[in-house]
Amino acid sequence: MRISKEHEERRNEILNTAEMLFFTKGYAKTTVNDILQAIGIAKGTFYYYFKSKEEVMDAVVMRFIDAGVAAAKRIAENQELTVHEKLLQMIMAQKPNSDIKGQMIEEFHQADNAQLHQKSLVETILQLTPVLTEVVEQGIEEKLFKVQYPRETVEFLLISSQFLLDEGMFKWQPEEIIRKIKAFIHIMETTLGAETGSLSYVAQMFEQP
Repeated sequence: MRISKEHEERRNEILNTAEMLFFTKGYAKTTVNDILQAIGIAKGTFYYYFKSKEEVMDAVVMRFIDAGVAAAKRIAENQELTVHEKLLQMIMAQKPNSDIKGQMIEEFHQADNAQLHQKSLVETILQLTPVLTEVVEQGIEEKLFKVQYPRETVEFLLISSQFLLDEGMFKWQPEEIIRKIKAFIHIMETTLGAETGSLSYVAQMFEQP
């Protein structure tokens, strides 16, 4: 048990240090030696846990995303919440809730971290799709939504919200982003077969923290 705990602590120490370096120096400029020097461990110790810097990056991104997905799953499983309450809470759970998380997202938008950002977008879509689909299917059963392809619809909506509405990737003017958010909500309601105005709360996803 102690060995297992020490293994996890060391692995997290490597991830925490790598995460700090990725977001201060940039992923491309960070080397394995930088990580080793920052922690004070031998190269063999690093390679015991990770095969490469790329593998560390994957673990950093997955840890970041896993927290948001875990929160979404807890909300989806809460039988006391309505469909719309679940969707609203799941949306809010994905917003930055700390200075550190906010800084991480800011760093995703730096040119040096483009690879990290792309990885985070793809994994967010892959991980959140089944959770959101479950809630949409509940909405279909309760006659709130009418959609033939719930999973695929969720995928398209997630891709558009994660990509097109990412202000760090597209330098939209304030009036442009407001129009696009309104259009996105209209598209959501149309594709889900929801009542007009019933998903207006989705705008909170894009409000500044």
